[in-house]
Amino acid sequence: MAVALEAGRRKRAAVVVLGDIGRSPRMQYHSLSLANQAGMEVDIVANGGSDPHLLLRENPSIHIHEMLTGISKISGALTLLLKAAIQFIILIWYLCFKIPRPDVFIVQNPPSVPTLAAVKLASWLRGAKFIVDWHNFGYTLLGLSHGRSHIIVKIYFWFEKHFGRMADGAFCVTKAMKHELDQKWGINATVLYDQSPEFFHPASLTEKHERMKWKTGTLLYLQVGSMPNRPALVVSSTSWTPDEDFSLLLEAALMYDRRVAATLAEDDSMDEGKLWTDIKNGKQFVYPRLLFIITGKGPDRMKYEEQIKRLKLRRVAFRTMWLASEDYPLLLGSADLGVSLHTSSSGLDLPMKVVDMFGCGLPVCAASFSCIDELVKINNNGLLFSTSSELADELMMLFKGFPEECDDLKSLKVGALNTGSSSKWSTEWERHRLKCMITFDR
Repeated sequence: MAVALEAGRRKRAAVVVLGDIGRSPRMQYHSLSLANQAGMEVDIVANGGSDPHLLLRENPSIHIHEMLTGISKISGALTLLLKAAIQFIILIWYLCFKIPRPDVFIVQNPPSVPTLAAVKLASWLRGAKFIVDWHNFGYTLLGLSHGRSHIIVKIYFWFEKHFGRMADGAFCVTKAMKHELDQKWGINATVLYDQSPEFFHPASLTEKHERMKWKTGTLLYLQVGSMPNRPALVVSSTSWTPDEDFSLLLEAALMYDRRVAATLAEDDSMDEGKLWTDIKNGKQFVYPRLLFIITGKGPDRMKYEEQIKRLKLRRVAFRTMWLASEDYPLLLGSADLGVSLHTSSSGLDLPMKVVDMFGCGLPVCAASFSCIDELVKINNNGLLFSTSSELADELMMLFKGFPEECDDLKSLKVGALNTGSSSKWSTEWERHRLKCMITFDR
């Protein structure tokens, strides 16, 4: 990608996200690479909400322009058509008038409506290239709530395909998606796998006990984390949406709780506090207590928090929280196992949370779907499950003898470390951007 000065002006890129930029890590990584590796000025046009990573906020070459956020929550009183029209006008205002003229627009898809049309028009008016970064298909997400045969979903599909084909270049996240785009949409996309950046890495003991303590309050794990009979820390990140069935994890946790009780001949009438304080008194367990930390924001969070309270778990504890982007890698680097419930509305995208987990050397139990084997290699860096019972079986197998005599878990951790260290985002981006050179050069 040529980045030489033209008439005294640095090349410029506009990164467009019709959503919360703080919850769009891939577009944040694009922005950092454009600024640091390509030497470009970068304007991010996105909704506000969550803070993006500190590296973006402190980078003098990256300029964040927050659009109005309330419009994305309008429903009921205003029709979807009116909502899309208002969003279109706002996008055009920012892309054509609020930011300096870019050489290239890079837009996240989905959402497709009205983003693709707005960016296409802006690219034409401002003489810039137009690149789509395909994370998934918007019409399949809409189909989760309306059904694939609904007229709104069919219109959305036409819109997404029509304007997606007008792009000058495209990235996508899997080989399966590339094949779909090529064979059925007539779009030649470059596969740019999600990779974790350098700040995702295994946490040192000092980081675990000094930096995480004040972030997560009085979590028992952090009080006894150095003890050989400590509880195991399991992390799952979720958007609390219909494409992630969180009930699978709750059912598996309940099964683990009951199976451990039976194996250890523990009476459920025993005081719950004693079950956990026994750890601090040095009692050893064949199967550890489990502490699940669930991170993320989303519409179904409160519903599942109420379900957790009703389960009356005694050997398993749950904590839900939202972490700043700087603290999330530290949590992953401190954990013992990751769980991914992502199944993909299209069956063609991969969960970025798993990529981040591997970057921290964290093995994963992941929900199985059509292209997950592009990322999770069974008995190498993780395991797959299709039912809550299968997940419970995996928890029992991996944590038997924890933390010292759990050979299966240790083996997967080695595989996860190898996967995470084999390639980082900056390396992948540098290699694959050359395939889209024409989209950056003028």
